[in-house]
Amino acid sequence: MKILASIVTHNRLALLERCVDKVNSQSRKPDQLIVINNGSTDGTSNFLYQSNIKHINQDNLGSSGGWRRAIDYAIDNEFDYVWMMDDDGFPDKFALEELLGHLFIINDDVSCISSIVLKEHEKLSCVFPFPILNSENKPRLFGIPRTISNFKKLKKYSVGNLYDFAHLFNGALISINHVKKIGNVSDKYYLYGEEIDFFHRLSSSGRVLTCLEAIHYHPDVNRRSINNSKTYYLIKNSIIISLLYDKPKYIWAFLRTISHILKLFSRNGFLYTFGLIFGAHKMLLYKAIFRGLSAKPNKDYL
Repeated sequence: MKILASIVTHNRLALLERCVDKVNSQSRKPDQLIVINNGSTDGTSNFLYQSNIKHINQDNLGSSGGWRRAIDYAIDNEFDYVWMMDDDGFPDKFALEELLGHLFIINDDVSCISSIVLKEHEKLSCVFPFPILNSENKPRLFGIPRTISNFKKLKKYSVGNLYDFAHLFNGALISINHVKKIGNVSDKYYLYGEEIDFFHRLSSSGRVLTCLEAIHYHPDVNRRSINNSKTYYLIKNSIIISLLYDKPKYIWAFLRTISHILKLFSRNGFLYTFGLIFGAHKMLLYKAIFRGLSAKPNKDYL
């Protein structure tokens, strides 16, 4: 089994160095590491050259352009799996070994098995909440709670330390054979949504799982503010995803929009959120909603 580890980076050299070190220190090392350098201007290129790390320099094509390039490389060079992550998180020493160990004992066809993504300074908390699934293994629409963020609670919902859902591109081990069936990551979403779209397409081909014994540590993104362009694509593309994959689609689109506005309130504060709904940024919100309802993902911010 031939495994490619890939890291997508943009202007986070210190964090990239940490991630590279953790990948190279795995108990089961990948067969090759490649870094996709998305137009960094902070000395990343020099570091990669001087460290003799295989890499591809390209313009900043957004996260989707980075993931897409990594998968293209894996296909062109006949890898069986690509282990994907961005630059600010890092895998536990035994992460890849655990993913492969669980993959070998699963009888079902698996298109992706991913690490659990935990906060690096709060290691019993998930960075990204997991939806509680219904009997069809879909996120349930109603019920309290609807999500789980506590690692120990998530274990209670898992079977054999596996959970039938995954947040992609933070330690996700993806089958190249399945990618060939469903196609590469879409580069139309630009800043948000490509990972959810890809999750749904992978799920149509095989099981997409999180392994709770494979750990990937990550900064707490809930402390980061969200700028205008990311706000726009967050709202617009989440509506598109709901229209494509959720049922009932308009209810899910509404709920996701409300959820994102609450997220903006939490991260950016009251004044920003008020301005988004009623004030200086309201056209940004309304354009994001209107263009989301058109269901056409593309790079069209303002």
